[in-house]
Amino acid sequence: MTPPALIWFRHDLRLADHPALTAALAGGGRVLPVFVLDDGAAGQWRPGGAARWWLKGSLAALSADLAARGAPLLLARGRAETVLPALAAATGAAEVHAGRVTDPWARDQARRVHEALADAGRALHLHTTMLLREPHLVANGSGRPYAVYTPFAKAMLAAGEPGIPLPAPAAIPGAEPPAGGEALESLGLYPVPGEPDWAAEFGARWQPGEAGAAARLARFTAAAIGRYATGRNRPGIEGSSGLSPHLRWGEVSPRQVWHAARAAGGSADIETWLKEILWREFSHHLLWHRPDMPDQCLRAEFRDFPWRADAALLAAWQRGRTGYPIVDAGMRQLWRTGWMHNRVRMIAASVLVKHLLQPWQDGAAWFWETLVDADLASNSASWQWVAGCGTDASPYFRVFNPVLQGEKFDPDGAYVRRWVPELAKLPDAVLHRPWEAPAELLRAAGVTPGATYPRPLVDPAEGRARALAALATLRGARGAA
Repeated sequence: MTPPALIWFRHDLRLADHPALTAALAGGGRVLPVFVLDDGAAGQWRPGGAARWWLKGSLAALSADLAARGAPLLLARGRAETVLPALAAATGAAEVHAGRVTDPWARDQARRVHEALADAGRALHLHTTMLLREPHLVANGSGRPYAVYTPFAKAMLAAGEPGIPLPAPAAIPGAEPPAGGEALESLGLYPVPGEPDWAAEFGARWQPGEAGAAARLARFTAAAIGRYATGRNRPGIEGSSGLSPHLRWGEVSPRQVWHAARAAGGSADIETWLKEILWREFSHHLLWHRPDMPDQCLRAEFRDFPWRADAALLAAWQRGRTGYPIVDAGMRQLWRTGWMHNRVRMIAASVLVKHLLQPWQDGAAWFWETLVDADLASNSASWQWVAGCGTDASPYFRVFNPVLQGEKFDPDGAYVRRWVPELAKLPDAVLHRPWEAPAELLRAAGVTPGATYPRPLVDPAEGRARALAALATLRGARGAA
């Protein structure tokens, strides 16, 4: 009799285009699907609160999809290198199939699982489930990792189109699970006992799971992708895909979204969207080769940057009380929905690290806790890009002016008025700079600067000047940028 195989779900919570699942089924035996919550291995990079809300919903959806095909999902909690060998022994499985994860802690985890299984005469097989191509297989002409996005993207495109996505199996012959699996509620993902239900509004916007990912992808390719090049920069409209949390949890694969975009046509808007997929790939490429990226500036000279860590300034930014309407709108959107528009993420991040001179790691930590799409590679790479300390970073002199950015990308004020309603009655001309509004306009709109809405924590011009002064203290900063 053919021994069963374990399929270990990690950051790939779907059934379609799942090479690890396909390989597990190819052996011809029964399959035991497993998810292991291993917070001990993840350490400080265990999913944040918003991500745990999403994970709970995603696991519920995956469990239902697997059960409908004949192989219920076994949930477990503990160290993967202990749990998986024990399950393999209990079921007689000779092989464990899983997707490769680029996070440093997950690489260490996979190594330990491999060693533990090998000691028992069993094997771990890792497959490409969360990226188009594995980072260690993409190199420049000298055989070295890429440090700059543009040549990386060109190399990825030159390598040819990604493979055609695999179909979801119609049926999965399930192996008898051993006793002792966890109930979803017992994993303690969300809500945390004794804590308020701060994610109460998430469900109105999001549908975790493979079906939710497919529906969102279909809506995006049918409507918004045709105007993506301009629409993606307008936070007041539905111009972006909203697929980031689905990609982060692997409810849809990058091959699926790539080919769905190609099928939608050949416009410049679609090419712009595909470049975003390649930026995600580049972020994982950087993390694979620079596992210190979540904590350390990739440019060594920036490790001496004269930050002015201030808990009060950080808290004001976190709560959407900076006095810059576009930033405050974004931070409030983040808290209410677990997501923030990408253009606004850049503006908000720039204000924190440049105008307020707060460490980028503090901003990244807040995003890690509050984003449903919190991805270690993308979060770290993007914060380093804004701070100017990444290998391919925003130029040192680029300091986003939050007023001009708001006026340019939210010209009719739709975004600010939605998330900062205390400013809703101000006319467009002063909406993004309420501290400059004439007294009569402020009275008519019911706005009292410093009372009903805060004054800016720092004047935009002053913030830019002191950011440049701080950057000028770094040896080689200009050349690095």
